Formats: sequence, C-alpha cells, structure tokens
Amino acid sequence: MFSKEILEDTVYETALKNYIENILQLQEYQVVEKEFGVIPMTNRKFPFYGNDQYNIGSAGGQTKASSGYTFQFIQKQSQIIIDSLIKGSSLKQIPSIPKRFRFYDNTLLYILYHRKLQGKDIFTRMFAKNDPVEVLRFLDNESTLTEELKIISTLPILPFFKAALRQF
Repeated sequence: MFSKEILEDTVYETALKNYIENILQLQEYQVVEKEFGVIPMTNRKFPFYGNDQYNIGSAGGQTKASSGYTFQFIQKQSQIIIDSLIKGSSLKQIPSIPKRFRFYDNTLLYILYHRKLQGKDIFTRMFAKNDPVEVLRFLDNESTLTEELKIISTLPILPFFKAALRQF
C-alpha cells in the first residue's frame, strides 16, 4: 500500500486479509507475528559523505526512492566500502546512484504522490508484462538501458510521459 500518511491498523489488516483470501485463495491461516514499519519513499538526496563522516544505509542514500527497498543496496554499498578499504582507496570516490535511476524514481514518485496511477497497478503490470528477473535487475539499478526501455514501454505511456516531463 502506498499512502502519504500512516493509516489505522484495521486498514492494513483488511488489505492483508483480502490479499490472503482473495488473491492467494487461502481460507485457513494464522497470523503468528506482526511487524510494523514505515518505508521511506523520498527523492531527497542523502549524502554518503558529509561533516567529516561517512553515512551508510538509509542515511547514506541506499534506500531506493521509488520502492523503499534498502537491504540489497546496503549490501552492495558495504561490499564497495570493504573493497575500497582493502585497496587503500578513498571512500570519497564511491559512486552514487546513476542519474537515470534517480530520474526513474522521481518520475514514479510523482505519479504515486499525485495519485495519477495506483502503485499496485504499476508494479503488477510491470511484473506481468516483463521477465521478473529483468524487472528485479531494473529495481536493483543493475539493468541496461535496453532492458529499461523495454520495461518502461510496458507501462501506461501518457501518465509516465507527463510525469517524466515534470522532472525537467
């Protein structure tokens, strides 16, 4: 679920119950644990280095703006830091997220924030019309431009085109 604010617990529980019973078609199940968290979805830039310190994880810009996904990005950043330290390289040279992925993230955030399309519909369509491995590479910022154009071409053109223009 994508929302600008934290919703009442019952809204999340109803949506999860609907998914389990109507999509997964499971009638008998038991919730044994609950987890709560707010996934940051922002296009604010978080610098890796500043004020004589290195920021890692979300504080260092490793949360994907358009999905809130962080775990894999932290793993990659940690490996780059380790490799740099072993080589004796400056950590200040660690690359930032390629600009085209920030552009994609900003475009999607605009669509979600202004409610041009529903997040669930976008992601459902993206996975239904593309090879899931390629979609995951795209979401992990590891895809090629050719793969990206193929995925983007399967999304609703007009809303994405208008949102992309707003980024300039």
